[in-house]
Amino acid sequence: MSLTKSAADLLAVIGTAAGVVGVLLALLAHLRLRRLRRDYTVLQAGDDRESFVAAAARQVETVARLRAELSAVERRVSEVRLDVADALRHVAVVRYDAFRDMGGRMSFSAALLDDAGDGLVLTAIHGRTETRSYAKGVKGGDSDQQLSPEERQAITFALRSDAERPPVMSPGHAAVATVDVEN
Repeated sequence: MSLTKSAADLLAVIGTAAGVVGVLLALLAHLRLRRLRRDYTVLQAGDDRESFVAAAARQVETVARLRAELSAVERRVSEVRLDVADALRHVAVVRYDAFRDMGGRMSFSAALLDDAGDGLVLTAIHGRTETRSYAKGVKGGDSDQQLSPEERQAITFALRSDAERPPVMSPGHAAVATVDVEN
């Protein structure tokens, strides 16, 4: 079987074109392989640098450790909130004159309560020759023993929210109020 000259020329052109396309594809593959090797070298960090993969693994471990620490801190904060709720941190003092012939509002009632309104009320009644002191337990903002109006007022002031407190305040949620009592 013999080919005509035009068929042979056509086959030669097709073969040459296929060869050129093959060389171009090989060149593109070589360039892509070269880029991949360079990227891989960066990931593996040759020389004395830490590899990207090792750094990423270290970061994952750090994040896991930080999450565990955060959970522990959240648990501890919950425990502290429970402890603080039992602290005697609501304080109010009511000063007054217990007797008509004495001035200076030397008598006082002080309420020391926790968040639930539990605690105690201390009262000191100052007279000319003596001072008497009383301590009464408070549960839920009330007492089993009879409370004087000043003691009730001290408990009321202590249990008020920050927005309702009188303008005269000292640090630690202590409200101070002065009331004159007529006998």
